[in-house]
Amino acid sequence: MPYVSLADPVKARAAMRELSATLSGEPAAAPGVDVADRTIPGGVPVRVYRPERPAGPVLVYFHGGGFVTGDLGNEHHRCLDFAAGLGIVLVSVDYRLAPEHPFPAPFEDAWAATVWTHENAADLGADPGRVAVGGGSAGGGLAAAVALRARDEGGPPLAFQLLLYPVLDDRMDTASMRAYTEPPLFNRGEVEQMWRHYLGPERGKPGWETPVYAAPARARDLSGLPPAYVLAAEADPLRDEDLVYARRLIEAGVPVELRHVPGAYHGFDGVLSAAVARRARAEQHAALREAFRPDPGQPGTSSD
Repeated sequence: MPYVSLADPVKARAAMRELSATLSGEPAAAPGVDVADRTIPGGVPVRVYRPERPAGPVLVYFHGGGFVTGDLGNEHHRCLDFAAGLGIVLVSVDYRLAPEHPFPAPFEDAWAATVWTHENAADLGADPGRVAVGGGSAGGGLAAAVALRARDEGGPPLAFQLLLYPVLDDRMDTASMRAYTEPPLFNRGEVEQMWRHYLGPERGKPGWETPVYAAPARARDLSGLPPAYVLAAEADPLRDEDLVYARRLIEAGVPVELRHVPGAYHGFDGVLSAAVARRARAEQHAALREAFRPDPGQPGTSSD
């Protein structure tokens, strides 16, 4: 695994594309899944994965990359896998990247895509009452932030949040953040670079207060949020903020499935040559299947 530094965004993006290509010996298509790129109102590019017989649910997915790198190709295999294996519609979002577009631009793109998906669910072959958000790393942080705003503003109603080793807390004051300070993989130094790019030059100045939708762990109240699946990896500087967020969700009365994987590093489930990654992906399937289990008495749901 090469070390991808976020210090130079241009080099980081090239390295991430190379890494993604190295890891993706995956098929570019899956039988029975139509894949189409489009641009939604507001100019946000999305990629829609639509099974031949949609089961009803739709997952709005945000890629990782420290808010600085990544694109629709990063999670192409995962989205195909979910669409083909679960029969659900996927809307993968190519949000704007920092530092050229710091917060709130990536978050506003994520929000716009979620609102659009809910409003256009029927046209996508999905049920507007069964919309979920999800993502890995920075994308997981965006999903958590979208869930917070949806609660705060009374919609769109979200059925679930899939949070895979999410970025949640810019304070960086945990044991895991202090422990994982060196390359080769994601480390404290890169987390610092990430927050510097994402929050922009005002961060840390007198009077600065990090917005809750930039760092969801700063939300004082987590009640009323949709059920969640939270994946944490032991050798990840984000480990402890993920575990704390999951515990706080539980204490707030939110149904949570928490999975902590010993020995795993940040983004480990993208390396499908490893058995632990394949197990993690299978567990994500199971969590989504359980979250979207249809109610036979609810109009518009499928019994598939």
